[in-house]
Amino acid sequence: MKRWVKMIRFIGGLCLVTLLGIAYVSYLCHNSLCLAPEHSSLSPRYSVSSISSSSRSEILSSPASLVKLIGGFPTKVNIESVAFEEAYDMGFDITSRDVIVFLHIQKTGGTTFGRHLVRDLNLENPCNCPKKRKRCDCFRPNTVNEQWLFSRYSTGWKCGLHADWTELTDCVEGALDEYEGTSRKRRYFFITVLRDPIHRYLSEFRHVQRGATWKSARHWCGGQEFTSLPHCYKGSNWTGVELDEFMNCSYNLAHNRQTRMLADLTLAGCYTGYNTTADQLERDRILLQSAKQNLASMAYFGLTEEQATSQYIFERTFHLDFANPFDQANATLSAQAIAELTPAQIERVRQLNSLDNELLEFARQLLHERFKKLKRRDPHFRRNWLRVIHPHNLHKVPSDFLFTLKYTMFA
Repeated sequence: MKRWVKMIRFIGGLCLVTLLGIAYVSYLCHNSLCLAPEHSSLSPRYSVSSISSSSRSEILSSPASLVKLIGGFPTKVNIESVAFEEAYDMGFDITSRDVIVFLHIQKTGGTTFGRHLVRDLNLENPCNCPKKRKRCDCFRPNTVNEQWLFSRYSTGWKCGLHADWTELTDCVEGALDEYEGTSRKRRYFFITVLRDPIHRYLSEFRHVQRGATWKSARHWCGGQEFTSLPHCYKGSNWTGVELDEFMNCSYNLAHNRQTRMLADLTLAGCYTGYNTTADQLERDRILLQSAKQNLASMAYFGLTEEQATSQYIFERTFHLDFANPFDQANATLSAQAIAELTPAQIERVRQLNSLDNELLEFARQLLHERFKKLKRRDPHFRRNWLRVIHPHNLHKVPSDFLFTLKYTMFA
């Protein structure tokens, strides 16, 4: 009998030690990424393979790979992402398993572009947009719940408010599986819109000045949600903030927002030490390189300042036409806002968005390359281009304009 009592006490002691160990490890790992062994099954959406730091630059320079850093290890994402060339060659099949995923960066004109996607595409089965409802049902033909568009105005913010590249690539397949009630493999066509960094930054400043916060954003990265990021303001919002105060907050996510939202943040430690200066140059290099790679691997991106070119590229890439053209917004308000700044303030804004400036130059060059490539392949380029820039007056375009068009756009 005593023997059994001793055994029970021994087993109970082991259980107690085990529970204390688990509690201790949980305490240490709270709000941080604890390193997992290479063979661990970290997430059902990732296949893990250890890669040395010396090969990281090779990963970043590879346009076809989707790579994440989970638990300290770069990993390839098991979702099928379609690049620009493949999108053009194979087209977008709305009846099959293709999904357009719109990465909506704040204050880039994404709201207008998002409405174009759900309301203006010439489709046999267009999105159903009931009155007094913000979202539309963009279902595939002959289905009742299969979405071909993943965006604010179709599915809503299923991966979080203004989800970035890191969040979307981790979340989109699971979110659609849950929405549609079934698990399936899809082809994802990632798209986005970029804007001149100074104009975008000042637009965000004005928006925050009026009370916007985006405080419900998840900031999901590396398998966890970073909910404890510091705020630049006290209270519920930053209403009435002045530009100098807005710029002086070192952890303001408005700084270089486009680069951060397009980069794979897991390659730079997610948001750990985001507002510190330790290895900031290396972090910036990794984020910018990753953002360029991800942008180049996207099926489509547009520029707010080049609406006609952006529309033409979308239509020829996806083989879909818009019923209403993209409007080139009047830049008077942005110009007026910049005119009110001192030279020192303009230079400060430029410095705070130096990564975005470099990203935009890369994007502008890439956009023009894609335009020229599509133009060469388009046997009906003149008509297609005129339809974009003069949609309602295609037959009233003066002959001298056509002559000019021939020797400029075809050059």
